[in-house]
Amino acid sequence: MTKPPHAARRADPMRRKARAHAADAKVHEARHLTRPSGAPLWVKITAWVVSVALIAVLGFAGYWYFRLQGNLNTAPLTASGRDKGSLNDATDRLQILIMGTDTRDGKNKAYGTSDQSSGYGNSDVMMLLDISADNQRVSMVSFPRDLVVSIPQCTDPKTKQVKAPRPDAQINSAMSEAGPGCTVDTINKLTGLEIDHFMMADFNAVKELSNEVGGVEVCVNAPIDDPDSRLKLPAGKSLVQGDQALAFLRNRHGVGDGSDITRIKSQQQFLASLARKVRSDGTLTNLPKLLGIADTVTKNLTVDEGLANPQTLITIAQRLQKVDLAKVAFVTVPWEPSVINPTAWVQPKEPDAGQLFKAMREGIDLTNPNAPKPKPKPSATASSTPSATATKKPTVPAVDQSTAPVTVANATGIEGRSEELNTFLLAKGFLVQAAVPADTSAKTVVYYSSAYRGAAVKVATALGIPQAQLKASADILGVQVAVGTDFTSGTAYQTVQLPKDIVGQTAADQTCATAFSG
Repeated sequence: MTKPPHAARRADPMRRKARAHAADAKVHEARHLTRPSGAPLWVKITAWVVSVALIAVLGFAGYWYFRLQGNLNTAPLTASGRDKGSLNDATDRLQILIMGTDTRDGKNKAYGTSDQSSGYGNSDVMMLLDISADNQRVSMVSFPRDLVVSIPQCTDPKTKQVKAPRPDAQINSAMSEAGPGCTVDTINKLTGLEIDHFMMADFNAVKELSNEVGGVEVCVNAPIDDPDSRLKLPAGKSLVQGDQALAFLRNRHGVGDGSDITRIKSQQQFLASLARKVRSDGTLTNLPKLLGIADTVTKNLTVDEGLANPQTLITIAQRLQKVDLAKVAFVTVPWEPSVINPTAWVQPKEPDAGQLFKAMREGIDLTNPNAPKPKPKPSATASSTPSATATKKPTVPAVDQSTAPVTVANATGIEGRSEELNTFLLAKGFLVQAAVPADTSAKTVVYYSSAYRGAAVKVATALGIPQAQLKASADILGVQVAVGTDFTSGTAYQTVQLPKDIVGQTAADQTCATAFSG
């Protein structure tokens, strides 16, 4: 028998086992008996790269989250302790009160004296940003700083001191009472809304934001050289940033008639131009740019606790990039000279202001008030087939309306309004009592005590007031119609009737400010 050469390799034991298995008809080739091999090198490299990238992304996101979070200052949403409740900032209708404070504290000391740096300061800008749930429209409603309103009771969140209500006060002084939450409460009372969030910026925020975006284009019809605001502009278009951007927004005596109302127009023009710029250069869809702006703004921003989340701020910014600029409406609350101080103060002009507040409560498109309102989202728990109980009309208790005491509380601010409605209700057979005084309120409500719900329904029906505006109250006996600024004339509650010129401009409009002519 021939021996194999000494140099020949002996059969690998694993190979012998594999051949033995292959010869067995009961098994296939012994592929499972071959020596296992490691993962290919490219798989290992890919996994390593993905892991490093994931760690880097998480680290980047975490860095920016904590950086922006650390920039923000917070304050309570209201000075009344009211909780706004649950809200989805990504999908719900959103109302954010944007305020500027005239405090000269910290970085702002160059714009005033030391006595102006104490306390909360006054709000020199008040704009309510209202984003529709479907992101199809936005309104920016400006409140004149000299508007005379009723400031409710507010509690200072720092000192816990309770500030008494002030019935006839300038709206900008609400902040000095108890901080930004008191301004929110005051505007809620005036409009009948429930504001979701606030943002309060100081002078420095405007300067740094305008620098971050590379300047904002503004226009004036004649040269301006105003020593008070330090604004100096040639006629026509100019790119302003830093101190000149701030001067354009603060300028009061260099434009229009030198009043705060014309300064509001400049602020709206500036914001419309800013909206066009960030839309045209893709800022709202460019995350690095957006983070840069967010970093700049949040260093000079105070927000409510519900907004003190960087992701929420970015989500809101991304919602805004979906809106057609022609549907971004800039509006000023209708006003007229105040009867208290007609040369320095203004008051809401009725019925126009009441109609605007009603339109805001109902979410009406201010650029097209006659457009149908969006249908409410169906409830996630609602059945697709209405039940018999869901479609059945509520039973109204039988009532002898001649025995139900009815009072009218005049909350319109218009003298003689309660007498007008008293006469009407008397003719309808109601037992009308003497009218009662009331603070001005934006929304008409029919209150009733538990035994008089049926009478309340009949009163509301006679006046055309929606059933949704009925409220039970333990504080009255009978029925009380608190008639607000949304029902200032006639005896039939009307749908919204806005003035034709209620929208001053949209973000798509390029306008020029009128220089002060003396």
